Amino acid sequence: MANTRKRSPRNRTLMVSPDERPWLLSKLTVQRPKTPLAAPAEGTILGDFRDWVGLLPRNHVDLLFLDPPYNLDKEFNGRRFSRKDVGEYTAWLDGIIALLLPLLKPTATVYICGDWLTSVSVFSAASRHLTVRNRISWEREKGRGAKRNWKNASEDIWYCTVSEEYTFNVDAVKLRRKVLAPYTDSSGSPKDWVRSHNGGYRDTHPSNLWTDITIPFWSMPENTNHPTQKSEKLLAKLILASSNPGDFVLDPFLGSGTTSVVAKKLGRRFLGIECDETYALLAAKRLEMAESEKGIQGFSDGVFWERNTLALQRDKTKPSLAERVLF
Repeated sequence: MANTRKRSPRNRTLMVSPDERPWLLSKLTVQRPKTPLAAPAEGTILGDFRDWVGLLPRNHVDLLFLDPPYNLDKEFNGRRFSRKDVGEYTAWLDGIIALLLPLLKPTATVYICGDWLTSVSVFSAASRHLTVRNRISWEREKGRGAKRNWKNASEDIWYCTVSEEYTFNVDAVKLRRKVLAPYTDSSGSPKDWVRSHNGGYRDTHPSNLWTDITIPFWSMPENTNHPTQKSEKLLAKLILASSNPGDFVLDPFLGSGTTSVVAKKLGRRFLGIECDETYALLAAKRLEMAESEKGIQGFSDGVFWERNTLALQRDKTKPSLAERVLF
């Protein structure tokens, strides 16, 4: 994907050059096997997941991340998704969940993305096949204003499980926040928080309202030209909470590869399926970069940090793990 426009020196948006295409294409699985696979496919498949789902082994996926097109008129690199009425979209989504369900382990978790309108369909379709446990709403700071309506500044992720037995690693996804009201005990020691040279902080339980997600933009090294790219931090929260190292993560609407990249960085096995060659090549490029670039923006030292608290990360006087009081 050549870029003919002159870019700002600070623009770090990832592109695929013509010279890179043949090499990156060799990293993708393109040819469908003639018979069902005996072992899970891993890596990136270029194709429609509906053509592959019958070839994949049953009961092998620990975490399914579904980010299908929202019910909007949207173009994805020349491929157009047209808005449907609510009932039609619900039936379309229901069919996708039903098709993927046999791939899931009985202990699997499913996250399904949507906006204010598609969430109606997500709940209706998901509740027919899965146990719906919560709805995460996360703030999008991007978006155009509206003269006769409220600006759309949030999206939803529905949290579902196949059964009553599932993984949720709460300690892996706590958020480190500054302490605004630093209570102390009678001896003057911090109560339920940790003191550092530039203030105090505590590690708080994760909620279903996320205000610390940054949508990838031009100066971020993870940014691509995909119109609905999710951030690595967002996927890291879901993957850490609902899977363990070595577990298998599936994304049948991979886009530019965020799910696979984060799964790789966090030591999970993964399969991403993407029908658009340009985006699949971007995913392949990002996976190659993840061999040496293991960092995830906003996640450091095993902790998700509140925005604008980098000073805490650089605090050389941080106490040991044994000295921290987490709640």
